Order: sequence, then C-alpha cells, then structure tokens
Amino acid sequence: MAQMNMKEAIRDAMRVELKNDPSVLVFGEDVGKVGGVFRATEGLQAEFGEERVFDTPLAESAIAGLAVGMGTQGFRSVAEIQFVGFIYEALDQMFVQAARMRFRSGGRYNAPVVFRTPFGGGVKAAELHTDSLEGLALQTPGMKVVIPSNPYDAKGLMISAIRDNDPVFFMEHLNLYHAFRDEVPEDDYTVPIGKAKVVREGADVTILAYGMMVHTAQKAADEIEKTRGVKAEVIDLRTLMPLDIDTIVASIQKTNRAIVVQEAQKTSGAAAEIIAQINEKAILHLESPVLRVAGPDTVYPFAKIEDAWLPTPARIVAALNKVLDF
Repeated sequence: MAQMNMKEAIRDAMRVELKNDPSVLVFGEDVGKVGGVFRATEGLQAEFGEERVFDTPLAESAIAGLAVGMGTQGFRSVAEIQFVGFIYEALDQMFVQAARMRFRSGGRYNAPVVFRTPFGGGVKAAELHTDSLEGLALQTPGMKVVIPSNPYDAKGLMISAIRDNDPVFFMEHLNLYHAFRDEVPEDDYTVPIGKAKVVREGADVTILAYGMMVHTAQKAADEIEKTRGVKAEVIDLRTLMPLDIDTIVASIQKTNRAIVVQEAQKTSGAAAEIIAQINEKAILHLESPVLRVAGPDTVYPFAKIEDAWLPTPARIVAALNKVLDF
C-alpha cells in the first residue's frame, strides 16, 4: 500500500497496464517527456519508451482517430484529451466511430480505448476547461462513462477501463487531482465498471452524486445531521454508464426520499436520466419528488463568479429540506 493522490493513482494504473500488457499505448498532447499538462503521465515515457508513450499533434480529432484505428489492430489505447471542452473536435471519432465499432462490424472489431480528460470547476479556470460534458456521452450507445471520486477507485476503475473491450470516457475532476491522499495498493487490482458504492449509511434520505460532488454531498450530509438529526445516505455512483440502478433502488426502498447532485447544467444531464429510472423502478417507494441540485442552464462562468454557479453544501441542504418537508 502507498499514499497516493488521485493523479498519482491514475498514473500508477497506466503504469500497471503498460507493464502487464504490451498492447497498451498512452498518447496525447504533451503526455511524453512533459508528462501531460497536469503531470498525470509523468515518467511513463522514460520507463516504457517513446513507442509506448508518445506525444501527438495538437489535434483532438487525430488523437481519437488514431485510438480507434489502433483498436482495430489489437492495441489498447489510453488517449488523453487535454481538457474536456476540447472533445468537440473529436466527437465523430469518439461517439460515432469508437462507440459503434463493435456493432457496425458485427463483432469483428472492437474499440478498446480509454479517453481520459480532466473536467470540473472550482479551480479558477474557465469554460471549455472546466465544463461537465458527461451528458453528451450518456446519449451515445456503446460508450461507457466513468467518473471516480477518490484515488483508490480511480486506479481500480482505470485498470478496468483499459481492459474493457469497449470505449470508456474517463473523466477526472480537476479539483480532485491533489485534494487528498488515500491508501492505494501498489499492485494490480480492479474496481468494477457499473457498480456504485454507499459511502455513508443513512435511513432518512438518499443523496446520489459522482466525482467532486460526492465530497460536497458528504459535507451537506454532515450539516443536515447536525441541524435536523437526519441521517442521509450518500451513494457514489462511480460510473454513469452503465448505471447501477439496483443499488440506487435498494437505498430508496430504505429511505423513501432522494436527491441527485451534479455539477453540470441542470437540463438533460445525468441527474435527469437517473430520476427517470428511479420513477420507472421505485416510484411506489417515494414519499416526495426526487430533486436535482445542479449548475444553472448557462455557459460556465468566468473564474471570479464560478463559486456562485457551482453546487454547494448549502444548496444541497436546501434540497434535502424540501424533500424531507414535502
């Protein structure tokens, strides 16, 4: 075991798979000698060579296209898109070519690609660099969506993603790269894609979140227990596609109330899909409507005012009070 922050855990996952599987490649803008803009790949080129870890031109469409092509030839690519807002240049390669490869080829070819990208606010950056675009991927059949909230899960989920035969959109919150350290095994282990985790047991209301919002939700759970004696159950979804609806329903059967927290804009996001599935499978267990706490339906603001845009513990507590008092 070793103490790692999330960036180090993700790097260690890539190191494990580069060592275990000669078909694994890591590439993207400045990921080689520099080690990436956030140094997530630092040292990998020196250890595994320029043929396994290498820089690409500043062209996201080329990065994603190369990954798709290499997948058809038996390679497993970890392709870094430097910031989440840059995926727009590569949507055809990611969401059309990679996501449909196994279907359109009748299973003859796969696209075992991990598209890594940082995202998320609270770091005083700006739009495109900090947007939350997981909603785009959720509407893409064939694309898995993984968003870890801590170093242990990040390493285990990354290893699972690299080994998956379908493309995985792996989103890494900027505010979590250096936020804290966890005990992380230095050897090989996996966290299954498609399995949520109850990170805080509770009996009165369920809070569903992912990424950075898991930590914001836990602060809100502390506050609501302090002010009202309410015990909130907090679930870290970990993956949005596939969604672990069974764990969600089991929690709601116990608490009878729920809210969903996302950093992305409110409309047509992950929260909307989660609520729809809850209504389909657990509506008779609900004693109040399921509410969303999300960013407003505006372009992500400039750094000076982003704190007023992002979901906060206070906003989550306000939503909890509404469902509790319904």
